[in-house]
Amino acid sequence: MKLPPLRALPVFEAVARLNSFSRAADELSVSQSAVSHQIKALEDYLGETLFRRNGRYLELTEEGRSYQDSVTSALLQIERASEHLLGASTSRLRLAVFSSFCVRWLIPRLPSLQRAHSQIDLALEMTGESPVLSDRVADCFITIRTASPAFTYDLLYRERLFPICSRAYWRRICDALDLPPDSDPKGAASLTPEQVARFPLLSTFSIYDRESGDWDAWFRVADERLPAGARIQHFSHMLMALEAARYDQGIALTNDYMLSDEADDNLVRLPCHTLMTGDRFYFAHKTSRRNEPAIRLVRRWLIEQAIASGLRSRHAADES
Repeated sequence: MKLPPLRALPVFEAVARLNSFSRAADELSVSQSAVSHQIKALEDYLGETLFRRNGRYLELTEEGRSYQDSVTSALLQIERASEHLLGASTSRLRLAVFSSFCVRWLIPRLPSLQRAHSQIDLALEMTGESPVLSDRVADCFITIRTASPAFTYDLLYRERLFPICSRAYWRRICDALDLPPDSDPKGAASLTPEQVARFPLLSTFSIYDRESGDWDAWFRVADERLPAGARIQHFSHMLMALEAARYDQGIALTNDYMLSDEADDNLVRLPCHTLMTGDRFYFAHKTSRRNEPAIRLVRRWLIEQAIASGLRSRHAADES
């Protein structure tokens, strides 16, 4: 078996993760010159430059980034195997997840995970976009990307958007449209797009990456166009549009995990058609790690929670 200088691998991992020779030296409790020596020995062995200095900044080369993924994964596997033999009682697991999904759906349910599996120490890594699937980012992921063949994907949710507003604003809508003042939106007659367009529309840029893209798509489902004179308030993130709706500022489009009974009872869903965005949310993990107890437990718990909350049907795996 031909192996590289093994002492250099943890040093390389620390420098690549921290993007600094000095911080890696502090973390490893060695001198900066010792770190430099180990990196040079590794580069000499590989015949490749792993880091490139740009002024005061350090960055991985393309070869370095590729090597980082493999080395990080290998070191983590060694760490987990050692913990297993040592009988470690706690399994630390890093989960990378969208910020909105994390705040509105996952965090309120974490006590259930802690009660059911107290041995799991779940560290959440929040991200604004679909996370990069790599061991150096996290151990498992909630993502809408399924391009990597090295990963296994379990469907949690097919995203749909629907109009919501505050209860106070619903009463204002009822008054403007001559609906019974105490109408329950769940039992009210369906509102037409034309009726909805009479009120301020709260739009989220990040859904379609363009202004009014969410409302444009919602009107197209009904074979109509967003009226040119519609009053639209723009927000970069759905969390912001949701807050505006909560404070009686108009009608927003949201999805199921953002509007849960646990999160806010003051927001109501309007009797309107829905828009399927085409995005699917998956729990993802490396297929090679499928038998790790912590990943198996979190996977099963997430699927159970998705089913219980209505995000996923029991037969979602067959439907996907």
